Amino acid sequence: MQTAFTLQSRGAGLYEFTHDVAGWLRTKGAGDGLLTLFVRHTSCSLLIQENADPDVQRDLKAFFSRLVPPSDHPSMSYLVHTLEGPDDMPAHIKAALLPVSLSIPVAGGRMRLGTWQGIYLFEHRTRPHSREIAAQFLAG
Repeated sequence: MQTAFTLQSRGAGLYEFTHDVAGWLRTKGAGDGLLTLFVRHTSCSLLIQENADPDVQRDLKAFFSRLVPPSDHPSMSYLVHTLEGPDDMPAHIKAALLPVSLSIPVAGGRMRLGTWQGIYLFEHRTRPHSREIAAQFLAG
């Protein structure tokens, strides 16, 4: 069974959608199997990350902003793809470094995530975007 989740970002940052996925699995009567999530964009990523302390999300955003600064930063002067703004090519680089798909085991219709784990869209662009995540559950 398949579906798609559409998330509206408000700009760069992490957006948790664990409950949306869990609700979909529950309403579809999923049993045991494998859930695959895939983000259909080239300037954002998917992560499984801690969902208990919001400082984790803030620190991740800050780290990746320092690791890959905007293209108008002097250290990024080598970039050629700059027509779509100073956040575009750095967003592509971050998406190349981070996962764009996730595989999550499901048992009894529940994702086998750890106690403090959540599923996040990691938006790398500074402007708001509508992002689509394709989901497929394969019973096994």
